[in-house]
Amino acid sequence: MIFRTIFLNHQAVLMKNLFSFPSSSLPQVHCQNRFKIRKERTKFMKNLIAQIQTKPALYQQSQANIWTDPYLSQKMLEAHLDEASDGATRRKDFVRQSAAWIASQLPPQQYPQLLDLGCGPGIYAELFARQGYQVSGIDFSVRSLDYAKQSAAEKGLAIQYRQGDYTQIEFSGPFHLITLIYCDFGVLTPSARTALLKQIYASLLPGGAFLFDVFTPLNYKDKPESRRWFVEEQGYWSEEPALVLHAFYRYDQDASYCNQYVTIKPGAYTVYHVWEHGFTAAELERDLTAAGFQSVTFYGDVAGGALDKDGTTLCVLAKK
Repeated sequence: MIFRTIFLNHQAVLMKNLFSFPSSSLPQVHCQNRFKIRKERTKFMKNLIAQIQTKPALYQQSQANIWTDPYLSQKMLEAHLDEASDGATRRKDFVRQSAAWIASQLPPQQYPQLLDLGCGPGIYAELFARQGYQVSGIDFSVRSLDYAKQSAAEKGLAIQYRQGDYTQIEFSGPFHLITLIYCDFGVLTPSARTALLKQIYASLLPGGAFLFDVFTPLNYKDKPESRRWFVEEQGYWSEEPALVLHAFYRYDQDASYCNQYVTIKPGAYTVYHVWEHGFTAAELERDLTAAGFQSVTFYGDVAGGALDKDGTTLCVLAKK
């Protein structure tokens, strides 16, 4: 009970500091300046309240980007490298099992040129290189790619890394095999998914393959819309003390979901939208066929697990 009281008092002090404008309490500040500060504070609070009370439109994008933020990109890299967590990359044992299964289904002797989209710090890319693939990787995060390049150099692995948004840049190539692992396909808007499939198809050699995984709608089954708040000090979302508001929104008509995070610091707040779409096999087969793929095979996960009608993931192998 004593600990809880101390914790709550500590959070109360942090929240008071977050919403205070220190200069307004100084006695020498002119009345007009105090009025201006009070007006700015009122405007800030009105905008913040309007933001957190309004459900985002379907696929509404936030201006802030976790991949380019210096602090958040470091936290993302740490999450990728945490081998005991599924936060940004799946656990080490599963990743190794997955890479081995991919090599057994699409051996490097037949599919030598491999492009790993959203490669992050190179965890899959290094395993692929060790299996004999000639690996290229594209990722948006400069920090993750800096780590990947250094790691590959230290291990003597000849992996070609490129920084950029893979939905916006052209791929070099062509390739025998393109991978997109850990359900990244579902964070994209429908138009971005359509454009990406077209570019992947065009970047594959005849007989080439595209392997990726997605969440199904069952991943969010029975999860209600919700809102919560917490205070961070050097936490995941903020290096400075910040109040973090987290809202989960459902868009069941589209089988899409949004995790919204609002970080609030003195005089400013930042909004992040993390979208996810749940796919059915029929939907994926339709879109892949429209992009030109000739055959589509489904598995339960990206390690070749059995297909399960109650599963929360699907692995897709599409061939040109």
